[in-house]
Amino acid sequence: MKIAALQMQSVLADVSANLARIEQAAKEAASQGASLLIAPELAVTGYGAGEAMALLASPAGGEIEQRLAEIARVYSIAVVAGFAERAGDNVYNSAIFVDEKGDSRIYRKSHLYGEYERGLFCAEKPSAVLVEHGGITFGMLICYDVEFPENVRRLALAGAELVLVPTALPKGASGSFIAQTMIRTRAYENQVYVAYVNHSGSDGAFDYAGLSCIAAPDGQFLAQASADNDAILYAEIEPGAYAQSRQENTYLRDLVSLT
Repeated sequence: MKIAALQMQSVLADVSANLARIEQAAKEAASQGASLLIAPELAVTGYGAGEAMALLASPAGGEIEQRLAEIARVYSIAVVAGFAERAGDNVYNSAIFVDEKGDSRIYRKSHLYGEYERGLFCAEKPSAVLVEHGGITFGMLICYDVEFPENVRRLALAGAELVLVPTALPKGASGSFIAQTMIRTRAYENQVYVAYVNHSGSDGAFDYAGLSCIAAPDGQFLAQASADNDAILYAEIEPGAYAQSRQENTYLRDLVSLT
């Protein structure tokens, strides 16, 4: 299965503009043979939308999901994108999967980062949200979630072959380390693919590291973006190609044998 990762500069509080950018990327990715497009954390609303987030939040099945489902249907490509999800009085930092058949799944961020996020969103209990698409089983995390190794391990033990991580990683030394070193480690220690998909540039509220990447189970990068520009990364997800790596690095099997 070929996937595409969209590193983009969202427009603060402009859902229409951000959905248009995702649609443009979906069209391009589909033309390149990709069957799944991943956009960053809160790509639809803009990560830095602040107090406007509550007004921009949309429920499951609402306008944002419907628009993403239309994009998926028109271009025959599944989409994963971050958005603010409203559920009653609560607002969650969520990522939604929609495909061309109208199937959808939502993952809610469990580890909120800093006072900014904790002031806007409710945290969800950690869980393994799995989706089967294109013959691949993948799980979803959001940004800070991936920095806790147990979250990726939970997905790997549940059968995920690929972990999708929409993120809003800030610029700086720690951001560079996470994107360039930690993500490769998460892939290697769980023998899974990891697609880490960030914003680029600045939205006026935050400056982002860029550096989106797709890492393979052997810890090598299959694709990387620069620190500054919008980009679409592509990679083929072929779990069978890393059978030798899994045979040599038996972390999951040995962990289970000790429990």
